[in-house]
Amino acid sequence: MLDLTVYLVTDSTGIDESIFLEKIELACQGGVTLLQIREKEKTSRDFYHLAQKVKLISDRYNIPLLINDRVDIAAAVDAAGVHVGQSDLPVACTRAILGSDKIVGATAKTVEQAQQAAKEGANYLGVGAIYPTTTKVKTVLTPVRTLDDICRSVSIPVVAIGGLNANNCDILKGIPIAGISVVSAIMKAADPRSATEELREKSLELLSTRH
Repeated sequence: MLDLTVYLVTDSTGIDESIFLEKIELACQGGVTLLQIREKEKTSRDFYHLAQKVKLISDRYNIPLLINDRVDIAAAVDAAGVHVGQSDLPVACTRAILGSDKIVGATAKTVEQAQQAAKEGANYLGVGAIYPTTTKVKTVLTPVRTLDDICRSVSIPVVAIGGLNANNCDILKGIPIAGISVVSAIMKAADPRSATEELREKSLELLSTRH
């Protein structure tokens, strides 16, 4: 069973590798339930080597590791799966390459995109951005009403993403999400472990309000 309660998407921008890996370790100790490594700037070889190091950590805590976009790197490091966006390989192609045992997540910003991804075999959807983000990824805000509509239009779990932290996610109360996905709330926290613990508590509180 895929646990999306606290889903960390990494960002290594401007961080020394040893500190980056330490932050991931602390987040795993704090209760991250799913981990995605996202690298937009690295060469394929550097991404591969970093993914290997991250997987050593995630394996130690028995947390599934997903690779953003790169089906080849996911296969090379035997990651748990991949997450693809609307400009990446279609879910059906990704599923065909990786097989039925791997996790395939997809970004969706509309009900139509969500239903198509689910039909093609996605295991879960990431929907957002709920708030503006500070990451180097182009973000288009997704109204909370759209998030709610998407959740209710598909049978696969949906995670909310985009500028979320423990202090601003009450906006998601009552929406049938499966968890919260964050980048900066953990990666930029002074204490990633306690930030993760706080997020986990908040996410579980939100999940209890679903209807």
